[in-house]
Amino acid sequence: MLTHPLVPGQILFTEADLHADPLHPLLDGAVTQLRSVVDWAREYLCEPHPELGRKGPVCPYAQGSLDRDIFYLAVHRGTTIEPDELDLVLAGYREWFRLLEPHGGPAAQFKTILLTLPDLSADQAREIVDRTQQRLKPMYTEQGLMLGEFHDGPPDKGGLWNTEFRPLRSPVPMLVVRHMVASDLPFLVDDPVTFAGYLRHFAHSGPAPLRRQVAAAAQLHGMTLPEPAADVPLLRQPVNQGDR
Repeated sequence: MLTHPLVPGQILFTEADLHADPLHPLLDGAVTQLRSVVDWAREYLCEPHPELGRKGPVCPYAQGSLDRDIFYLAVHRGTTIEPDELDLVLAGYREWFRLLEPHGGPAAQFKTILLTLPDLSADQAREIVDRTQQRLKPMYTEQGLMLGEFHDGPPDKGGLWNTEFRPLRSPVPMLVVRHMVASDLPFLVDDPVTFAGYLRHFAHSGPAPLRRQVAAAAQLHGMTLPEPAADVPLLRQPVNQGDR
């Protein structure tokens, strides 16, 4: 268990913390739901799916995150939550995410924070999660991060390899913070704002086919490929177009 260095109310739990005795008070009444998130990650994200449309697990990074014990669970309690409140909570976890090891290199792509919202009603959670992700996504991509939305709706976003598949279904509503990776291009390429964030971090990385896609999208949006920046850490990894 990790406690935010500046915000004591923000805590990150690992799988082991969900079975501690005694449990942390923040988990009171919600530990079963958070355990179900870990089960979902192991049994769904880490496994193939017949509707996925490609070989391999639903999420190429979940197993590595769990194995390295950098699959962090956060929980925000409350049956109601205002947009400004959630934005502030997420900002705290976003900045904390940057401080957590690993900061860069191949292992950093596996680090993730799942902010769960276990007390919200299903209908309320779906609306809040989707609107929050849509509102904040450009801010995150500009910083080289991704903000994912998950709930039982599920979110109406099809998979990359099967547009009829809805990969973002989860047992508990949540918003997920992780590093952007080169293979996120399809999630960002249609919006010039989010694509500009992608360009800043991955304009010159990845294999030749991916770089050609980036150059074509930049031309479509009327953008110029930036010069490589020494101050931007790039996450080097094989390109795997996962449905994460």
